[in-house]
Amino acid sequence: MSISSPLSMAFSSCFCHFLISHKLQRNNAASFALGPVNSDLSRQEVKELGSKLSTGWSFMGGSRIVIRPNLTRNLLQRKSSMVSASWLESSQIASSVFPLGTLAVLPFYFFMIVAPKAALTQKMMESSIPYIVLGLLYVYLLYLSWTPDTMQLLFPNKYWLPELCGIAEMFSRVMTLASAWIHLLAVDLFAARQIYHDGLQNDIETRHSVSLCLLSCPIGLVSHFITKALFSRRDI
Repeated sequence: MSISSPLSMAFSSCFCHFLISHKLQRNNAASFALGPVNSDLSRQEVKELGSKLSTGWSFMGGSRIVIRPNLTRNLLQRKSSMVSASWLESSQIASSVFPLGTLAVLPFYFFMIVAPKAALTQKMMESSIPYIVLGLLYVYLLYLSWTPDTMQLLFPNKYWLPELCGIAEMFSRVMTLASAWIHLLAVDLFAARQIYHDGLQNDIETRHSVSLCLLSCPIGLVSHFITKALFSRRDI
């Protein structure tokens, strides 16, 4: 047996081993051979791309860099950007609804205060359109503000009674606060209309009470009851 035969077998074995390992590395991760590289600089650049980097040595190509994508980090970053976009959209909706809802009810208060006995004012206050619009807008905002923990915040105990801490946490959310504002506008306008109609029927001054309803509905109601009681005594 010649000496070249064992050497040929050894070389063939090494070459086959190199081909197999090279194929496995290509399947598992993207790899490429480089000459002398700055490992610190490469690690920094690949880290910015959200990937993992490892270095090794190959007798054929010198230094070797293997890049493995950091899928967990990429998914977290994508999820964070989606949440930020959703929050921004909700914040924009709430910021638009707040002034629009307020401006929508002001004409009704204006005519009830400035010209309570005018035919146009009476016709406006007989319409149910503003309450339907405010009600639908409130339902839409309530839908947007509803989260899986809303019921838990509303009724945190076994007695199904709300608690102040849960309500405070709910109203710390912009969309929930916007829906509550539309709720207040609808209720205040409805109470002001009732005061206005009661004043027309009983010939009672209601402009001050209607104005107070715009600021605080309970105070406006108390003001109207006091005014009505004073006017009843005057008639006696």
